[in-house]
Formats: sequence, structure tokens, C-alpha cells
Amino acid sequence: MQLVLPAFILHWYISLFSQTFFLHRYSAHKMFVMNKFWEKFFYFLTYLSQGSSFLSPRAYAILHRMHHAFSDTKKDPHSPMFSSNVFMMMWKTKDIYNAVLNRKSNVEERFEHDYPVSKTIEKIGDSWISRVGWGVAYASFYIFAYIQFDMHWLFFLLLPVHFLMGPVHGAIVNWSGHKYGYQNYDNHDHSKNSLVFDVIMMGELFQNNHHKLPNQVNFASKWFEFDPTYPLIKILTWLKIIKPNIKPADAKF
Repeated sequence: MQLVLPAFILHWYISLFSQTFFLHRYSAHKMFVMNKFWEKFFYFLTYLSQGSSFLSPRAYAILHRMHHAFSDTKKDPHSPMFSSNVFMMMWKTKDIYNAVLNRKSNVEERFEHDYPVSKTIEKIGDSWISRVGWGVAYASFYIFAYIQFDMHWLFFLLLPVHFLMGPVHGAIVNWSGHKYGYQNYDNHDHSKNSLVFDVIMMGELFQNNHHKLPNQVNFASKWFEFDPTYPLIKILTWLKIIKPNIKPADAKF
């Protein structure tokens, strides 16, 4: 337990940071800019942290822009309003994601622009060799902990979360963020803020705020709300790793 639980928490938060900072706020919304070195750095960090569930920044950006444009309508790629349960929503999202990733879907031109591209990382991250390899690595770590440190067998139930870390985060955000919580704004959709202090999802569950103010870097809107990713963005800005973008990619949304 002393080894496995900290490792799980570390994987959860580094992967979640990659998703909210790089895939969401940078790739989809272009809330800030960075040079090519740092773009490749965070691209690679996303691959390392998501591992077997690596999500393409291009496909993620397109689906998320569609989500804003068609929020909670039948064209929304991941709205809980048209799925009987979270697993059905995840399956539907997977199909749309794969169609966009493999360019088998006609994407509107307004969604297909201004996202980071690394053909090498993309090719490796989306390969079955990489996905299976990461899965074997996670399982091997747990087997090692079980043999060497007398880990309780119940911890093996965490393995599916490791395998599907990226989609799990997305499912929590899109299901909970459009089903449960409170609303600060009437956005003409079902977006909600699930938590006042969104530590567990690093600000991603302020969906109602984000749909109202999609270009606002701080997902918290009211004085009593807290977005844990925002201070990290302020630090990265202070370090001159990133700087605010005056013309975000999704301004039209």
C-alpha cells in the first residue's frame, strides 16, 4: 500500500494536469502560447502520463471544440443527455474520437485548426505496441508490489483506471459536469459546477463556468471557488514558459 497508492495518486494527477493544461486549455482553447521546445515537452509529458490511454491533441481539440459548439445537443460528441449511462457515453465518444483521429469523419473547418502536432509522438502513442507495453508495465508494477511488499489483492482493481486514465478523466468531467452540481450561469445547456473546491479534477468540474467563459484561464468564477490548475499556470507564466494568448483559438465559440 505504501508504494502502490502514492504511485496511483501520482499517475492520476500528472495525467490530469496533462489533460487540463495541455490538451484542454492549450490544444483546444489556446489560452496561452509557448515556444516549440515547451510544446514538444508537454506533448511528450502527455504521452508519458497517459501511457496506454494516450489521447491525440488534435482529436481532443476537435472533439472539445465540437462539445462547446453543440453542447448537450445530438451533435455533442460526449453529452450525458443522450446516453443511458457513463459507459455508453464513453463508447460513443470513442467511436467519434477514432473517426476524427483516422480522418474518417468530415470535420467542420472551424474546428480543424491551430493545435499542436508531433507526428512521431502521435504515431508512437497511438500504436498498439505502445498501448499494450504501457499496460504490461502497469501490471508488472502491481505484481512486483504484490510479491515484494505484500500488497492487498484489492489494489489490482486500480489497474483498469491506469489502463484508461485519459478516458476516465474525460468521462468524469463530461458526465458529472453536465449532470450534478450547481449553475452560476444560464448557458442554455446542462453544464454544472460539480464541486466548489475542485481538487480531485484540478478545476475541470467547473463546467458551467467554463461554458460561459470558454477563454477564461481560471475556471473558477466566484470568490468561493478554487481552480487548482490556475496557480500552476501563473507560475509557468512567471517562469516565462508560457504567456497569455490575446486571441484564443475558440474565440468564435
